[in-house]
Amino acid sequence: MQGENASVIWLTGASSGLGRSLALQLASSGAIVIASARNQQALEELAAEQPNIRPLRCDITDPADCDSLPARLGEITNHLDQAILNAGTCEYLDFPDPDWAAVRRVMEVNFFGTVNCVRIALPLLRRSRDRRAQLVVVASQVTSAPFPRAEAYGASKAALQYFCDSLRIDLARERIDVSVVNPGFVDTPLTRRNDFAMPFLMGAERAAELIINRLKARPRRYAFPFRLSLLLALSKLFPGLWQKLVAPAEQYPKARTGEGVDS
Repeated sequence: MQGENASVIWLTGASSGLGRSLALQLASSGAIVIASARNQQALEELAAEQPNIRPLRCDITDPADCDSLPARLGEITNHLDQAILNAGTCEYLDFPDPDWAAVRRVMEVNFFGTVNCVRIALPLLRRSRDRRAQLVVVASQVTSAPFPRAEAYGASKAALQYFCDSLRIDLARERIDVSVVNPGFVDTPLTRRNDFAMPFLMGAERAAELIINRLKARPRRYAFPFRLSLLLALSKLFPGLWQKLVAPAEQYPKARTGEGVDS
């Protein structure tokens, strides 16, 4: 049974990687976690590990799924205290002949999929029993600097940053805080497909711990690890040097592309 004072959290992208670690840690702390992803089996396995987790399958890019989601959420809870929108994907563009359709695919998940979730979460966040509800969107430190082949991924996360900054202003009067989390490289099934160096790579459990602890202060933005933030600051101070560092004259390795999603 749900504790009378337990926080109710909706978490997307919960079946693997960072989302899975967030779900387990939040549920272990006493919160009721409504865990969403596309993979029903993975969600059921997750819920079997922690009794405070409620699996709720959905595809955040599917209009029919999104239309039915409010009613399905309503069967579990009549309010949300926090929504953590974490689902995302990554595809790289390989030049000189990129798959331009990848830009739309990535944007559909990372940006429009997240916007779908915001629309669904807001009515329940407005009914929060907490003094202030909290909407959390997981973006990326990639928005701090340009990277080769990251046009689709970086643009989608940059769009989220601006969307959330404006949303924060509009929701302030409704007592709903908006926090954007910008992780660096986290060891997940998605990042394991990368074939390039990932400085300051950290485990998903440690990243989840840092996020949960920092969100208690309800920051507007939280970027970690700090060492990576300092490194990425080079791109703004010395853009020419940055370009030489990330895209030297010799051919850099081609990236593997695909439609994997941390969900």
